[in-house]
Amino acid sequence: MRAAPARLLERGRHVSRGSARGRGPGTAIRFLSATLVYAQGVERGLIEVVVEIPRGSRNKYELDKDRGVLVLDRVLYSSVHYPTDYGFVSGTLAEDGDALDALVVVDEPTFPGCHIVARPIGVLDMTDEKGPDQKILAVPVGDPRFSSIHDLHDIDPHWLREIENFFQTYKALEDKWTDVVGWEDATAAEKVIVQARELYASGLEGAELP
Repeated sequence: MRAAPARLLERGRHVSRGSARGRGPGTAIRFLSATLVYAQGVERGLIEVVVEIPRGSRNKYELDKDRGVLVLDRVLYSSVHYPTDYGFVSGTLAEDGDALDALVVVDEPTFPGCHIVARPIGVLDMTDEKGPDQKILAVPVGDPRFSSIHDLHDIDPHWLREIENFFQTYKALEDKWTDVVGWEDATAAEKVIVQARELYASGLEGAELP
């Protein structure tokens, strides 16, 4: 068994969030091909991640929920790039009214708008000028090279250090700050996902879907 990553947190602790980017269920979300963004037919224990930013990019894309298109929010000021594919877990809603952020470890980047069925293996707890933040870490089910990775201790610790370093530094030249609190395991990640799915489902009650 590989050594545990730095700053591994107590299992199952939940951190709420305090800022919104507006990907909640109050408005039906359409994405690129005008399809609703929520998981359908995903096996138990797996998630469907909608990619906004591919690995290796410095462009910070975000979903415009009103128009159903990706927009360029900004180019990262610092000389860094996203270490994984980055997006959100479809069919979820965090306490800030936003979908749950997700990082998918890939050898080759996909593309903005790609849906990846992935297995969550942990959750990164951090905070910034907007408040607490959580990001699910997952691996793609469709890549057999990740078939033996089910928890944080299964993945090369350097992946975790690289992700930590990225989020500690990527806003440095924007006069903003971030603080990486630490990692929680797959069990904690599942609890966060279940809670976000329940919140999403409760928000859909009474909502009219097209």
